[in-house]
Amino acid sequence: MHSPMRALALAFCLVGSAFAADKSYTVAVIPKGTTHEFWKSIHAGAVKAEQELAAKGTKVRLFWKGPLREDDRDQQIQVVENFTARKVSGIVLAPLDSQALVAPVGSAVQSGIPTVVIDSDLKSDKQISFVATDNFKGGQMAGDHLAKLLGGKGNVILLRYQVGSASTEAREAGFLDALSKHAGIKVISSDQHAGATRETAYQASQNLLNRFGKDVNGIFAANETSTIAMTKALRDIGQAGGKVKMLGFDSGTQSVLDLKNGDVQGLVVQDPLKMGYLGVMTVVQHLNGEKVEKRIDTGVTLVTKDNMNDPAVADLLAPPIKKYLKE
Repeated sequence: MHSPMRALALAFCLVGSAFAADKSYTVAVIPKGTTHEFWKSIHAGAVKAEQELAAKGTKVRLFWKGPLREDDRDQQIQVVENFTARKVSGIVLAPLDSQALVAPVGSAVQSGIPTVVIDSDLKSDKQISFVATDNFKGGQMAGDHLAKLLGGKGNVILLRYQVGSASTEAREAGFLDALSKHAGIKVISSDQHAGATRETAYQASQNLLNRFGKDVNGIFAANETSTIAMTKALRDIGQAGGKVKMLGFDSGTQSVLDLKNGDVQGLVVQDPLKMGYLGVMTVVQHLNGEKVEKRIDTGVTLVTKDNMNDPAVADLLAPPIKKYLKE
């Protein structure tokens, strides 16, 4: 009954139980870029998840690496390929291009590395989950609010972000969908892109205002850098402070200050800390053999001067990054 083989099998079972009780994973978190405040909040959320998991006996070693610029597709592809070659346990990725990152993610998954996509969608079904804002809804919220501010009539500019960025393209589509319900609103420009930096966004903003500055009544910019840049360009020509109604997306320090000062009339705000947190949590749950949702909505909020000091809203505008990141 008590054969050596049986004793050996029992020993293996005990070793397996010990590993199960004290799991250890390596998780690569790959943002679109690393400079904007939005990505620092994502990073803070990932660290929050790492700390909570450690407290529960699951050790996660995080690797945080992304391209410096949000238009460097080749560098982001290389980062994904490098982590795939290193055989990390899982990947959390914010793809800066919905098409260009399909093949690298496919290769990672084929190599046995589960991938959770966050922030911006991927034209693939290989990822185990998509953790993000409902960006179409966020764009609709911006459109509805701008239409309300304009009394349902006027000329509007949409400043787009970047071709291939699924998150911002969804916002732009939602914005135009909301405005299409108002016959008195005319979209006088919707084909210009801000590009990846505040400098390119400022140049695009100046060009648009040089052309349409005397005719425009309302503007929507689809991300943090384009919001800040367009607001500055409006100040430059004396059209800020509500003369031209300005709606933006995301909550960088400068755009929140612009909202407080009355140069921005509304910001549609995500919860990037929650996004980074749930991205890591979801990939670890999958690694633990738990079922995960294919789509996880992290919420979206319209912030105005009237509600920006509400406690829940204030936390979205200024996430506790320093609590989790040592800078």
